[in-house]
Amino acid sequence: MPPAHLDAHVSSSEEHHLAQKKEGSWRAVGIAVSALVAGSLLTLPGHALADGPSATADSRQQALLAAAKEFDIPSSVLLALSHQESAWEGHGALPSTDGGYGPMNLTDVTPTILAGGAAGAAGRTDLDFLSADPALHTLRQAAELTGLSVKSLREEDTANIRGGAALLASYEKELVGATPADPSQWYGAVAQYSQAKQKQAAASFADRVFRTIRSGASATTQDGQRVRLTAGPTVNPAREQINSLRLKSSSTTAATECPPTVACTFVAGSPVGRQVADRPTNGIRIDTIVIHDLESTYDAGVAALANPTNPGATHYVMSSTGAVTQMVPTKDIAFHAGNYSTNLHSIGIEHEGYAAHGAAWYSEAQYQSTADLVKYLADRFGIPLDRQHIIGHDNVAGPNSALVSGMHWDPGYAWDWNHFMSLLDAPVSGVSEVPQTGSVVSIKPSFADNVQTLQICPSDDPTGQTTTCTEQQHPTNFVYLHTAPSETAPLFGDQAIHGTAPGTDRVNDWGSTAQAGQQFVVADVQDDWTAIWFSGAKVWFHNPGGVNTRTSYGVKIIKPAGTAPASLYGSSYPDKAEYPAGLGASTQAPLNMYDIPTGQAYVATREAAATDDYFPSSGAVVMGGKKMYTIQYNHLVALVYANDVTATTAVHHWENDGS
Repeated sequence: MPPAHLDAHVSSSEEHHLAQKKEGSWRAVGIAVSALVAGSLLTLPGHALADGPSATADSRQQALLAAAKEFDIPSSVLLALSHQESAWEGHGALPSTDGGYGPMNLTDVTPTILAGGAAGAAGRTDLDFLSADPALHTLRQAAELTGLSVKSLREEDTANIRGGAALLASYEKELVGATPADPSQWYGAVAQYSQAKQKQAAASFADRVFRTIRSGASATTQDGQRVRLTAGPTVNPAREQINSLRLKSSSTTAATECPPTVACTFVAGSPVGRQVADRPTNGIRIDTIVIHDLESTYDAGVAALANPTNPGATHYVMSSTGAVTQMVPTKDIAFHAGNYSTNLHSIGIEHEGYAAHGAAWYSEAQYQSTADLVKYLADRFGIPLDRQHIIGHDNVAGPNSALVSGMHWDPGYAWDWNHFMSLLDAPVSGVSEVPQTGSVVSIKPSFADNVQTLQICPSDDPTGQTTTCTEQQHPTNFVYLHTAPSETAPLFGDQAIHGTAPGTDRVNDWGSTAQAGQQFVVADVQDDWTAIWFSGAKVWFHNPGGVNTRTSYGVKIIKPAGTAPASLYGSSYPDKAEYPAGLGASTQAPLNMYDIPTGQAYVATREAAATDDYFPSSGAVVMGGKKMYTIQYNHLVALVYANDVTATTAVHHWENDGS
């Protein structure tokens, strides 16, 4: 059921629609051609070796250099291109969200893939035509150019790199008739490699590649490969080559709010999924950015969100290639988070992808473009670049007691928060040490090394490629929470989901996990285990030597002010008496399954803020006289009245009030 607030202001179906998103209500209303998920869910090791167990730590670097030499490509161009496509990761046989494989992200999308799941094309007679787009089959083009098998191009790093190099060299020969040694003369071929249909998107892709060439880069990949590109600051790309590709130009760029580094177009979102406003000029602060995934392809997601009857909306939609469609002006309120108070103060960014699709990975182009967009928005609206203000849809508070259990769990375990925050120049920081009782820790497991077991079932995967519930192992962004300091102890079960029963390893069971960047107060330490206050309970996670945490200081520690537990809320509306006559007052009640017991402590994610509400019919903003803290209560945040708690700064321990 929808929260009472929406009955007063908007269509009562908004929150119901959002709650049903994972069940497929945003299934395709159009056919995605330019970016589609390929492949099936596979139970594979989390750490794919470069080319097998004997691969050395520099074998990927050597493969890139050898391929550059073989196909007469400046090595800096091939290295930077691979960095843009995959961050030099191999990913074994796992495809990306646009159906790409390997370090060169070579794509291979079939009619079967188009027919299945969220692509929405089942039963169409034109599947062969739709899937014939060459942009969906760069892997097979590479096979023709090299004579290598499709299987090897998918699964073997060296073959994949050679295939990508052959493809790039073929584009260069078509454009300039040769393979020049000057990196600057490869701009057009790099732009063509993106497979973008619009000029701005192709140019944006090429610009990012050449920025990497100029600045240099180095990385140790998830499977231990060390790759380095020496900076070439004097390389000035021949940008005029983009004109030879004869790509379409966007006529809507001027209407967008995007940084110049991101290829951005505007498509109007559903009018019933938004409220016209004048944020922040009208006094409504914008202090949060929410990261989502579409549970569909890019084209299908944009089409669904543009449907004028769709009660949901978002400000931006990000493709796996790094192109973005803005759908709602930032001054307006989009119904994206499943919580009106969150919608009121946030900007939503949807991503092409599937939260449960373990065989898909978010592309480096997607991470980088989103980071550029988030930095632009944060600078414009004064949003701090930290995990307390840059959150996932799976971190949003449940607006009332009835809706908490149905809160979303996207972007899911596979969104690498550590990597993303590093791209924002705001990595999760703090002291790496064994935690002390009473200290504050930020959760920071190594994504690549943090391989966890997850159960994924057919209802979790809208692609239709999971046919039975299976236990799978994947690198993840969270730590599991147990009821005692033992791997055999039950997982903690969230009260809204399980009542008093234990939690599960089901991929959509957010209640038993603490996620990278979230902050908690340490309740106890025992051998290699750390306990934190979480959801009103003392829960444990494996943390030998503090490997999965960083000690944090300067944050606010929240405790009940009296001898009774402090009530928690999912919204932040003014009191009824504070609404002017003629405006229907929104109401809120404590979340009946949650509170802050005496003796426990939690971390405030921001300073206490005034309660508020908005009425689009008149543009009225109602500001309350009370303030509420947002706290990291469990996997979700929750709100508490400032007068009901004490707040001290974490300098050492909350027991001594931080002194």
